[in-house]
Amino acid sequence: MKGAVHSAARHDSALKHVTGQALYIDDMPEPPGTLHAALVLSPVSAGRLAKLDLSATAAAPGVVATLIAADIPGRNSTAGPGKEEPLFAVDRVEFVGQPLAMVVADTLDAARAAAERAVIEIEETEAILDVETALARQAYVQAPSTLRRGDPEAALKSAPHRLSAEFTVGGQEHFYLEGQVAFALPGEDGDLVVHSSTQHPTEVQHVCAQLLGCDFNRVTAIVRRLGGGFGGKESNASWVAGAAALAAHKTGWPVKLRLPREIDMIATGKRHPFLYRYTVGFDDEGRVLALDAVLAADAGFSLDLTPGVIARALTHADNAYWIPHFRAAGYACKTNKQSNTAFRGFGGPQGVVVMEDALDRIACHLGRDANELRALNFYCAGRDETPYGQKVEENHLARCWAEVKQGGDFERRRAEIDAFNRTSPILKRGLGLFPLKFGISFNLPHMNQTGALVHVYTDGSIRLNHGGTEMGQGLFIKVAQVVAEVFKVEVDRIRPSATSTAEVPNTSPTAASTGSDLNGWAAWEAANTIKGRMIAFASEHFGAAESEIEFADGNVRIAKPGSNQVVSFGELAKLCWMGRVSLSATGFYKTPKIHWDAAAMRGRPFFYFSFGAAMAEVAIDTLTGESRVLRADLVQDCGASLNPAIDLGQIEGAFVQGQGWFTCEELWWDAKGRLRTVGPSTYKIPGSRDAPAVFNVKMLENAPSREATIFRSKAVGEPPLLLATAVWTALKDAISAAGDRKTAVRLDAPATPERVLAAIATVKA
Repeated sequence: MKGAVHSAARHDSALKHVTGQALYIDDMPEPPGTLHAALVLSPVSAGRLAKLDLSATAAAPGVVATLIAADIPGRNSTAGPGKEEPLFAVDRVEFVGQPLAMVVADTLDAARAAAERAVIEIEETEAILDVETALARQAYVQAPSTLRRGDPEAALKSAPHRLSAEFTVGGQEHFYLEGQVAFALPGEDGDLVVHSSTQHPTEVQHVCAQLLGCDFNRVTAIVRRLGGGFGGKESNASWVAGAAALAAHKTGWPVKLRLPREIDMIATGKRHPFLYRYTVGFDDEGRVLALDAVLAADAGFSLDLTPGVIARALTHADNAYWIPHFRAAGYACKTNKQSNTAFRGFGGPQGVVVMEDALDRIACHLGRDANELRALNFYCAGRDETPYGQKVEENHLARCWAEVKQGGDFERRRAEIDAFNRTSPILKRGLGLFPLKFGISFNLPHMNQTGALVHVYTDGSIRLNHGGTEMGQGLFIKVAQVVAEVFKVEVDRIRPSATSTAEVPNTSPTAASTGSDLNGWAAWEAANTIKGRMIAFASEHFGAAESEIEFADGNVRIAKPGSNQVVSFGELAKLCWMGRVSLSATGFYKTPKIHWDAAAMRGRPFFYFSFGAAMAEVAIDTLTGESRVLRADLVQDCGASLNPAIDLGQIEGAFVQGQGWFTCEELWWDAKGRLRTVGPSTYKIPGSRDAPAVFNVKMLENAPSREATIFRSKAVGEPPLLLATAVWTALKDAISAAGDRKTAVRLDAPATPERVLAAIATVKA
């Protein structure tokens, strides 16, 4: 049957993507009278807003309206209850790029030109621009949080060996192909339809209503597809949509707000940069006895989603390893920068690097092989409880590790690389391995829920709507495959429709790698409700037992004794309609088993773990510091994949995005707090030539999830990004080869040529 679950069905928009026919918000036909908006942004990072004169702006050609905080009829906040994040600054500015006002004009060019005429006077105050300063001043957006098990202080004191270290990882720009955009269309009686490039339509609905001071039911948020999100459109899209909604409400005309790339990068949040300081205790064999770590995140100026990022970083600091005595303290440092936000992995990538760095240093100290020590410290039977109290069940660590070493021919290549390095004074090669344990579910239990709506029409075609958003990751085709499997029809008979708060309300964001799990189950529930009604009707209509009604190959067979009647799925649907049977149903799903005490940092925050392993080979030029990834071998646990073709693409793309974070994607602010890497000419994302020349990806076979995931599949959106940690490990291995391999390598990420050269200088010294 075409498009059944576990088959490699083509992405539903694949042809439209490559031919340019896929419609995004900026491609939508504009109704007559459509207006365009542009933002007025703060030019300084901290200070008191003394004057904002928009008289010249308002008088500019084509300008219809100028809007400031005083024009907001509701609450001037784009954050939830108890949080403050103003749409427009009022008294103080907190970062370069903070919105101060908005200009609405009859053309986009007129709006942007008029915005430049604003007269802004700010009495500057001292800004905090780095984590170290924030820590010293105890400037936080929330109180520090600590995850603890055992007695790490005593264990460290009695450990045969102790090491302390410090390093940093940088942030990362989402660099989605479609920038932040929203199109708001006013209706009658104050109703508003907002087309938003968002991962969270429900939050867009709530933020727009909060700004306008109206009920949620007045606002309908709609999104057919995003041109990429990666977490950057989970919360940031909401304030962009809110600004467009405000303008439409005030003018009475449709308003589009589209941020140009430079403004998008200046005004929106990034992946959180982290500073790490840790002490690790271990024995003569290299077994880790205790870890005491500080993970300090640059939150930016406001709370945003930092609490969840910190929590996930802390719950992933153990990664794949049993640590009997554990303490990890998370600090959410307040700086005068963009409010950092969700990014693929959501703190997980920033968490796992701690133990990878520690094990490399332990191996150097003991003169042992770091990868042997990794395997020695794996979670296993009898050592299978995380520091937060969740058991590591269905553990595929050892299997993924063995398969990636075998598939990547580790022993032979290790010998080859060592031989190469002995005879090559300038170029050095490195080989890195990385094991992965990644938890799947939202940090907050209440977010693990969603709904779906399924209609069966009398010709047998099916309309599917659910709470997930399609951002290129293939969610729509996967959920359609689930419905096709329920009704045993071809997937082409199913029409996914745009995500809308008017069809499925109160949904969670498409994030945390939960899209297929949540929405797949919700759609399954809805489809099975309808199927049950159809079976009951067919049983009565044809005089057969319900057990004798069989759906298969687009048909329905009535297999009662002495008869083998077959009708098409569409024929039965029409008969059901004639019999006044409802062919529409909603479905709802909430993730079972999860619970979490945020204060004690104990519980079961994850429904299950995804496992994986990666091996990467790199080369560095010791004269220039330039590096290249030569080869990558990946093994990823996808359970019983819903769609192997889609999942393969997710694994490859995630790895290369993670590689960019570790190697070339450097965000740089000047001494005044102005972001200077604001476009592709100054911010380097990986290109096609940066992907490994040899790129082998394997999904773990015969490993269906034992938990009740949708058709025993596992999440794939985020975990493979963390596999790129093998690149960082390989770079340190290559740098170590430039010295005597007796000096531990500190390599801050991203590993730019400058940082690689600095690390080389250290090991040579």
